[in-house]
Amino acid sequence: MKIAVIGSGISGLGAAYLLSQKYQVTVFEKEAELGGHSRTVEAKTPDGTVPVDTGFIVFNHRNYPHLSAFFKHLNVPTVPSNMSFGVSVQNGWLEYGTLRPLNMFAQKRNLIRPKFWKMLRDITRFNKQAHNYLEASTSLSLDDCLNTLKMGEWFRRYYLLAMGGAIWSTPLQQMHRFPAQTFLRFFNNHGLLTINDHPQWHTVKGGSREYVKRLERKLNETLGAKIEKSTGIKNVKRAAKGVIVETLKGEKHTFDHVVFACHSDQALAMIDAPTPAEKDVLGAVKYQPNKVVLHSDIRLMPRRRKTWSSWVYLTQQKDDKNEAVSLSYWMNNLQPLATKTPIIATLNPAQAPDPALTYDEHTFHHPLFDQAAIDAQAKLPEIQGADRLWFCGAWQRYGFHEDGLWSAVEMAKKLDCSPQWKTD
Repeated sequence: MKIAVIGSGISGLGAAYLLSQKYQVTVFEKEAELGGHSRTVEAKTPDGTVPVDTGFIVFNHRNYPHLSAFFKHLNVPTVPSNMSFGVSVQNGWLEYGTLRPLNMFAQKRNLIRPKFWKMLRDITRFNKQAHNYLEASTSLSLDDCLNTLKMGEWFRRYYLLAMGGAIWSTPLQQMHRFPAQTFLRFFNNHGLLTINDHPQWHTVKGGSREYVKRLERKLNETLGAKIEKSTGIKNVKRAAKGVIVETLKGEKHTFDHVVFACHSDQALAMIDAPTPAEKDVLGAVKYQPNKVVLHSDIRLMPRRRKTWSSWVYLTQQKDDKNEAVSLSYWMNNLQPLATKTPIIATLNPAQAPDPALTYDEHTFHHPLFDQAAIDAQAKLPEIQGADRLWFCGAWQRYGFHEDGLWSAVEMAKKLDCSPQWKTD
């Protein structure tokens, strides 16, 4: 049986690996390299060239069971990472970090700010009371939940919504409408509703490209899969005998099944004559473009060095206007980089980093998890496998690497292909 997999992010590579155990698989990737959000850049610093991730960076064993087991199965080298969160508002008007407990007060003014102390009390109160909403109605928004709990403005703007916006690369105005149940379950699962139950995070040694390379070799040399790079898809058409895939190069290929391992809106655009159900599910999820700039310009980090954290939420506003979320990743703290030069990846920088200190720019698109997206996830079984078209992608759950691989595993099971790895 011949199966096409469109897309080579973690969902596509996972699907291809699973399906290649039994079937003849062809992977189509529109870019010149495989990997999707697994994107490693060579940064040329004064200390030498270092590989730095700009998309997928970290994972943990508790919340990424399939990815952890898959990496172990592939002998992917990983090392411990550090996860901490910080905030910098209006060029240092308010700053705090969580790398160490006292870094919350690295800005001495926080000691005498009543609103800051109220934010800390609200954090403690929220962590205790949020568990009551883990089974809340799926229609309850995060804003509704926070209003019911009477949470303060500083807690919302400078802690919870800032952290949520950073996690999902989503504007704060959109975070208000985020489904509370999805948000709180994610926070609970990741130990974010406690002070001391945080999992140990890990990162791929040498960058995420290392696992992509291993998978590409396995698919090519061991499993006999075909990989077509720089090959975008124009159209996917169901026919009486199979499914016809037409590339942007004008080539046509016939397969027994086609797996869309790409964003849902991209899948919908490729399908010739989509059904009403396919339009309903695939068209419901919206995507947010986010520009990532890799650089060494410390102006895009907090003014106070003690508040530097692995993830730093940055804003020039004292309110939560509908601006794209801006976030700096302190890559030296997240990855074992062999350089003393500060390496920073900034999402949607409010000011452009110094061009002389800039290594790379790239735009990713991340799903927005509003109520329509959550409803679409529930309706996925209506279209999954219907008339030989299959779908996987991180959009089907929380939007992260584990979710992309999980979706590939669930899809492959329906084609009688189970993972060769065991999850804890």
